[in-house]
Amino acid sequence: MMRTSNIFAAILSLAALTLASCMSAGSASSSGRGGEVIGVGGSRSFKEPAPYGMTMVKRGFLKMGIDQQDSLWGKQTPVKEISVDGFWMDETEVTNSKYKQFVFWVRDSIIRERLADPAYGGDDSYMITEDKNGDPVTPHLDWKKSLPRKPNEDELRAIESVYVTNPVTGEKMLDANQMNYRYEVYDYTTAALRRNRLNPEERNLNTDYVVDPNEVVMISKDTAYIDDEGRIVRETINRPLSGPWDFLNTYIINIYPDTTCWVNDFRNSENEIYLRNYFSNPAFNDYPVVGVSWEQANAFCAWRTDYLLKGLGPEARYVQRYRLPTEAEWEYAARGKDGSEFPWENESVKSGDGCFFANFKPDKGNYIKDGNLITSKVGIYSANSNGLFDMAGNVAEWTSTIYTEAGVDAMNDLNPQLEYKAAKEDPYRLKKKSVRGGSWKDPESYIRSAWRSWEYQNQPRSYIGFRCVRSIATSTSIRQKASKKK
Repeated sequence: MMRTSNIFAAILSLAALTLASCMSAGSASSSGRGGEVIGVGGSRSFKEPAPYGMTMVKRGFLKMGIDQQDSLWGKQTPVKEISVDGFWMDETEVTNSKYKQFVFWVRDSIIRERLADPAYGGDDSYMITEDKNGDPVTPHLDWKKSLPRKPNEDELRAIESVYVTNPVTGEKMLDANQMNYRYEVYDYTTAALRRNRLNPEERNLNTDYVVDPNEVVMISKDTAYIDDEGRIVRETINRPLSGPWDFLNTYIINIYPDTTCWVNDFRNSENEIYLRNYFSNPAFNDYPVVGVSWEQANAFCAWRTDYLLKGLGPEARYVQRYRLPTEAEWEYAARGKDGSEFPWENESVKSGDGCFFANFKPDKGNYIKDGNLITSKVGIYSANSNGLFDMAGNVAEWTSTIYTEAGVDAMNDLNPQLEYKAAKEDPYRLKKKSVRGGSWKDPESYIRSAWRSWEYQNQPRSYIGFRCVRSIATSTSIRQKASKKK
C-alpha cells in the first residue's frame, strides 16, 4: 500500500521555506534604503482553491451546548463560550459512491503490487524505482500505467486474486478481508511539545532549573504490520526519544464497510435486503455510507489527503490535510450563522405545510412519517445557513473528539478539542468518540445541534456516517463556496 504524503509534504515545505528565506534575504538587503528593515516580499501569495463539494465555514464564536435543559435530554449538557477558526466542510455526508472510490483504489493498488510481483509475472513497469534523472527512489506504484485490458494468464491470476466466489450463489465478489489500507501520519502536536525537544536544554526555559543532559524522554508511537498469517497486528510502542521520526505513526486498517451492521444493530428484524444491497447496489450510490467505524473514517481522510496531494503542484505544501471535525467545529457548523438550536431557523421540525426539515423518527415506531424508512439520499433537504446538508438526522456523524461527560468544560475556549489515541491494550471505555447530529432512527430531541452522543471507535453502525473537514490554509474574512461540477 502506498504511504500517505503528510510527512513528506511537511519536509518539502520546510525545505522550500529555508530556500525561500535564503533567496529572499539577499533581495531584502539589496533593496533596503539607509539600512532600514523593510520586510521580505516579492513572493506570490498562495490562494487556496475551493475544494470540490466543500463549503467554507468562517471563523467565529459559539455558546456551545444548551443553557435551558429539559426533561427530554435526561442529563445536563456542558455549556461554554468558545471560538473556532475557519474550515472547509463537506456539504454532505460522505456517500457510498465516494467511499467506493476509496475501496476501489485500495483494490487496484493491491492488483498493481501483485502484477509487479514475480509470483504473478513480475512486470516491474508497475513500480517506479527511479526518478527522471535515473536516481533511485523508494519504490512506489506507477498509477499512470493502466491495468491490462486483455490480461495474460499471470495478469489474470493477479487480478482475480482480490476476488472470492460466493459459495451459495457462485457470484464473484471482492474479498473484503484483503481491503487493507496502510498509511502514516506525523504527529506534529506531540513533536512540538517542549518536553519532546531533541536538545535537552530546550525542554525547560526556567533558568533556575538545572537541565540533565542525560535525561531520557519516553515517547509512544503507533505501529502496525501484517503477520505471516495475513492478520493485521497493531501495537503502541513505548521507547526513548531518538529523533524526529519517532513521531511518525503507522496504521493498517481494513476499510471495507461492515454490511452486517444492518442485522447486528436490529435483532429480530428482516433487514437482509440492506445487508446485501445498501453498499453494493448502485441505486444507493448517493446515500450516506454506513457501517464505517471511526478508525475507517480516519483512514478515508488520510487517503483523501494523499490522493489530493498527488494531484497538486508545489503549492501542495500549503494545503491542510482532510480530517474528521472536532466536536466544537461540528456544532458550530451545524448551528449556522445564527447559532440556532436546529440547523434551520425555527424551533419546529417541520414547515407550516407539514414538510419535515430532516430525516429522523418523528413518531414512536413511525419511521416513514417524514417520507423515509431508513437513510435518504444526501442533500434532499434544504441546507443550513452555512450551506451544509443533513446536519440533523439521516446519519449521525463521527467527530475526532473523545467522549467525556465533562465535554467542552474540559477543553480550551480556543479551537476546543480533546484527543486521545487509545492503544489496543487501553480499557475499552477510553475508546469512546463523540458522535453528533442524530440519525434516521432517532427522535426529535436527538437531532438538535447540541445533542451529544458517543460510540466506540472500532464499532460500525447502520446509523453512523461521517463527513470531512479541512483547515483553511489562508486567513480570510470573505465567505466562499466550493464549486460543484454538474
